[in-house]
Amino acid sequence: QVQLVESGGGLVQGGGSLSLSCAASGRTFSNAAMGWFRQAPGKEREFVATISWNGGRTYYADSVKGRFTISRDNAKNTVYLQMNSLKPEDTAVYYCAANPIGGFNVPEYDYWGQGTQVTVSS
Repeated sequence: QVQLVESGGGLVQGGGSLSLSCAASGRTFSNAAMGWFRQAPGKEREFVATISWNGGRTYYADSVKGRFTISRDNAKNTVYLQMNSLKPEDTAVYYCAANPIGGFNVPEYDYWGQGTQVTVSS
């Protein structure tokens, strides 16, 4: 089991920045790939970014590439999402997730946090 708790969401003006954190507890966090997803009202949950177990590989959705950065600190059992140049369309609940090998799709992930709200005003 892996328990995940996100934090760092909030309200920000367009063009601003936010940093999300996801603290993990339980076994084998350092062996798990981690992902960030988001879900806007009335829309399906979508992939944002993923990072391999050692941080050596990262992948991003085209919509956030160049603006968001995913990173992790295995000593602190934490994964981060730095979000810059935020746009109103980034408004969503952001979720972190874990699975052994990573991926870009919701069903590939075994463990999920409860989510944190990010709201970007225009």
